[in-house]
Amino acid sequence: MTNPDFSAIALAIVHARQQHQPADAAPFDHLLKHTADAYAVQQLVMHALSGDSAPFPKAWKSGGPNRASPLTHAALLSAGILKTGADMSAWPLNIRIVEIEIAFRTNQAVTHEQAMNLTVESGRDLIDAMTVSIEVVDSRWKQAGAASALLKLADMQSHGALVLGDWVPYTQADRSRDWTSQACTLKIGRNSPVSFVGTHTLQDPVWVITPWLQHATALGQSVPAGTIVTTGSWCGMPFADQGDLIIAQFEGIGQTCVQL
Repeated sequence: MTNPDFSAIALAIVHARQQHQPADAAPFDHLLKHTADAYAVQQLVMHALSGDSAPFPKAWKSGGPNRASPLTHAALLSAGILKTGADMSAWPLNIRIVEIEIAFRTNQAVTHEQAMNLTVESGRDLIDAMTVSIEVVDSRWKQAGAASALLKLADMQSHGALVLGDWVPYTQADRSRDWTSQACTLKIGRNSPVSFVGTHTLQDPVWVITPWLQHATALGQSVPAGTIVTTGSWCGMPFADQGDLIIAQFEGIGQTCVQL
């Protein structure tokens, strides 16, 4: 039987999405006690918005503040997976925060048993390709960033949309890529580009592959080949305004842009 508190939170998130009006997080502030509770709400929201017959989620987000902290994950709605150059100027966003990231695509199906036996190094063998991505961060809560961590996690970890650049092969040489020296730039609207070097919170975005696959298969489903995961911000979480053109560039990998 579904926990009625979880159902109420999921309903608030779904209504906020459908009505394009953020919900008040205050009534739900202490109802979620554990990350498992937030993931249960995520599943209810995904079910409500995608239906019983929806395929396994095509794209996910995964990440964390450092390697010592548990990573968090969220399946993403297919309607919010966009190609570089997308125009989001008509999207009813409550907030506009951008993160520039690296996304990976899997090269084979992965079962839960296989996922549980993975290491960081063997996780590299499952990557088919990579691309520059921009995550547009949004919130279904009036309190936005001030909402509790678990309510933000329940709300698809404050995901708005994922903009993907052109895919490039993940080669044998990329297995030993020094991500701590990776250079990237972010340009928001009329502002000058801001440069970053080696600023991924986990020092290596591949670090997320194993815990993400273990989470994504936890209910016994296999992750299909071609599934996408974006891996966390290199630029913090800067705000943008409606009308801004966002451009992300990673040296040696590519460029992605989106019009807000």
